[in-house]
Amino acid sequence: MAVSFFDSFSPQEVARICAAGTAVKVPAGWSPIWEKTPADKAYILLQGTVSVRRKGEEIAQLGPGEIMGEAAIVNHSLRTASIVALTPLELVHFTDQAVRRLCDEMPAFAEALRTAADERLNPTR
Repeated sequence: MAVSFFDSFSPQEVARICAAGTAVKVPAGWSPIWEKTPADKAYILLQGTVSVRRKGEEIAQLGPGEIMGEAAIVNHSLRTASIVALTPLELVHFTDQAVRRLCDEMPAFAEALRTAADERLNPTR
């Protein structure tokens, strides 16, 4: 099983993180994040599978517990890939403001976010 973004948090912290976002459902085939667009949102995948695509080519698949869209927010950059739902999804949607507020209020969240972004952009480290 893949490591969940939530693994390093207590149940109370997970509840606080989820409360900062909005639960959303996305149908298969829908794309919540597009390559080369501004970093205005991030998602934590609760249920389903997504394809991560760069220039139309799949570079990875992500599943439950994984965060998406964090790297562009952390690095103040445009999106480096698109996300396409392979199955129906259940997500927690975060605005960039919600992500930044959580980073300010929860140092452990900020550290986990930076680690996830670093691993995503530098997978060989």
